Amino acid sequence: MNRIEKTLSELKQKGEKALITFVTAGDPDLDTTEKLILKMFENGSDIIEIGVPFSDPVAEGKVIQAASLRSLSQGTDLTGIFGMVEKLRSQTDKPLILMMYINTIFRFGTEKFFTLCREKGIDGVIVPDLPYEEREEIKPYAKSNGVFAISMVAPTSHQRIAAIASEAEGFLYCVSSTGVTGTRSKFTTDFDEFFGEIKKSCKVPSMVGFGISGPEQAKKMSSYCDGIIVGSAVVKIVAEYGKNSADKVGEFVRSLKDAII
Repeated sequence: MNRIEKTLSELKQKGEKALITFVTAGDPDLDTTEKLILKMFENGSDIIEIGVPFSDPVAEGKVIQAASLRSLSQGTDLTGIFGMVEKLRSQTDKPLILMMYINTIFRFGTEKFFTLCREKGIDGVIVPDLPYEEREEIKPYAKSNGVFAISMVAPTSHQRIAAIASEAEGFLYCVSSTGVTGTRSKFTTDFDEFFGEIKKSCKVPSMVGFGISGPEQAKKMSSYCDGIIVGSAVVKIVAEYGKNSADKVGEFVRSLKDAII
């Protein structure tokens, strides 16, 4: 059983919501990223998304764009990230996901990439710029290596919601609102309607992300689905404290987990 599936099944049995957090690999360096991931797991993260830096991250807001550029300036690449994941696997067996852009996979080599995901211990991949209609570009490779290709659905998906939700594996990444990533002071989406449509077709847990900035929003948003995803708010702390950010991030993650239990 994939670690994502196992973890979410255990949380459901306990009646708990899932906390998924995000960090950009290599910001400020890979050693710090490794410490951040372990600290987040220690403080309540159930699954962690590792962002693979990209020069033109179209789905990201200014916070994660800046983190990507800082990481790339340090020479971060997939080979280094896989090396870090291998080190992490001697210290944790919790689910790890790579969030990345499709060109990075194509340039690296799709078959080689998914083989290394299996060998190094990556459980899922999120590719925000890969349209649903082109999912077969990666899905056979992911499936043969036991890696979940995580689907994303947005309020603007409309009639495609049912198709995307029905085929989702691991969990369904539900985008809270239109636009790019980044913390938000308020949401305008009708979540009752959005998740009502999702729940008609979705066979896996649904998680909401994009914009959750603190414990209060985390608690409110988790009431609509099976868990929350928090990225930019974590990356902001890393931007502020750099190599000394692990404890601060840990405290923030603990506040989120406490809010949704």
